[in-house]
Amino acid sequence: MTTATLIDGRVIAAQLQTELLGRVAALAARDIRPGLAFVRVGEDPASRVYVGRKEKMATQIGITSATHVLPEATSESNLLELLAELNANPSVHGILVQAPLPKHIRQEIVFASVLPQKDVDGFHPVNVGKLMLGDPTGFQPCTPAGIRELLVRSRVPTDGAEVVVLGRGNIVGKPMAAILCQKAPGANATVTLCHSATRDIAAHCRRADILIAAMGVPEFVQADMVKPGATVIDVGVNRIADPASPSGTRLVGDVAFAAVQSVAGRLTPNPGGVGPMTIAMLMLNTVRAAEMVAG
Repeated sequence: MTTATLIDGRVIAAQLQTELLGRVAALAARDIRPGLAFVRVGEDPASRVYVGRKEKMATQIGITSATHVLPEATSESNLLELLAELNANPSVHGILVQAPLPKHIRQEIVFASVLPQKDVDGFHPVNVGKLMLGDPTGFQPCTPAGIRELLVRSRVPTDGAEVVVLGRGNIVGKPMAAILCQKAPGANATVTLCHSATRDIAAHCRRADILIAAMGVPEFVQADMVKPGATVIDVGVNRIADPASPSGTRLVGDVAFAAVQSVAGRLTPNPGGVGPMTIAMLMLNTVRAAEMVAG
């Protein structure tokens, strides 16, 4: 029985981090320090953890970061006022509004209120449009951009490859498909985007040279859905019941890891695969934003 080679996101993220240290040092020599503002509304436990991890990596690289925490009941207008202040602050090069937002705040309005040149999350309509047009001057969403980086640095061939993306969300699925179908190095793939209305998803998956699972369904991808030797990228983060765990729950991905490991050629662990790359790409976007201002 073969065992898939693991694509270690922590190792590749550390490589990126080392590269960014040099770029931050070059900016510092010009008296410029990249600035990143985090905005969090409410006390969602997962959001607190995610922002904490991003703050930690920013500090390690030399990015100045500040976190603005607003109460759960904050009005949309108050949040937009804060974003306007950050847009106008020349020491802030990147702005990240941590999702999810409270239900009374319209996420699309908030994302569109961040200046495109400070939208290091890649969700402003201008950056989304640039991605679709293949314009490299925009910022790409961090998770799909990080997945492409995983593939490139792991020497996974994408040119002409059959790629199946499970999930059509705006954060991962749609931009992932847009990135990999571009006529560009590390892309140029034939991409199928599957979703809840797709007929016979398993048949599509079995065609894939590269299978990217971002549906938010615990352990959806089973061994019999994977082409032998395929590269499988697990984006999912799902909490399921586990009586054996002290907390009564545990986190799993969208891929049944143990089963798929015996079929796939390469496979991301979860955790330790896509997650570290998402944070690393956020730092890359922030450094790029500062470099663009520096000229």
